[in-house]
Amino acid sequence: MEEADGEAAAVRVVTDWHAALNGGDVARLVGLSDPAVAVGGPRGTGSGTQLLRDWVERAKIRLEPLRIVPRGGAVVVEQAATWEDADPDPPAVVASVFLVRNGRVTSVVRYDDLETALWAVAEGDAAGEGQGEGENA
Repeated sequence: MEEADGEAAAVRVVTDWHAALNGGDVARLVGLSDPAVAVGGPRGTGSGTQLLRDWVERAKIRLEPLRIVPRGGAVVVEQAATWEDADPDPPAVVASVFLVRNGRVTSVVRYDDLETALWAVAEGDAAGEGQGEGENA
């Protein structure tokens, strides 16, 4: 039962994280994230809340959860992604892997699709080691 409670709490944090991102509430988003949060995606992986702030400002992205799959200590979310500066129709379908510890997101890594994100969790690569290095996540 304790594991299910932890899983439900992690899903709530990830759901709140999406609400903060999509609502433009950067202060809340940062509050839901660990100070050393790992942020990864197609442009590489970096860490820290300043990187998260910079990413939100630069990307101008909305990530609407389509499916949430708790898996192996991670929360995998299939998302409809739209960017403010891009053609919104149709949204891109991507997936992100979230790691949550002590009520905060410690890692968020975006993948091209749900299958790849689930594979990363199964292979133990959910923290983004396979996404490349850099500070432009």
